[in-house]
Amino acid sequence: MLEAKDISTFDYTAPAELFPTRNRKGNRPMGYRRFASAAEAVRFAIEELSPELLIGAQLEVEEQRFGSDGIRRLYDDAAYPLKRAAVTSPVDKKSRPSDAVTSVK
Repeated sequence: MLEAKDISTFDYTAPAELFPTRNRKGNRPMGYRRFASAAEAVRFAIEELSPELLIGAQLEVEEQRFGSDGIRRLYDDAAYPLKRAAVTSPVDKKSRPSDAVTSVK
């Protein structure tokens, strides 16, 4: 869907639409969303959507459609205008024993 030449001319300020995927049960846990800018839509897709929902999501900007790989490339591109979130591994998202609050009496 997305070719390298498309990234160089991509307009991150253009309005965008994000279409979710259906989950295995056939429903959509997240509905269709419109964004004032493509940069906001890309940020939301990468930083907020679960990996399962991102896999089948489609981003439409100026009549161009981007699948999950294209969305990831737009986010990783040097021209992406927003600050990226800190990278965390799946282990970092889970509560670790050192994170637990314990009281000692």
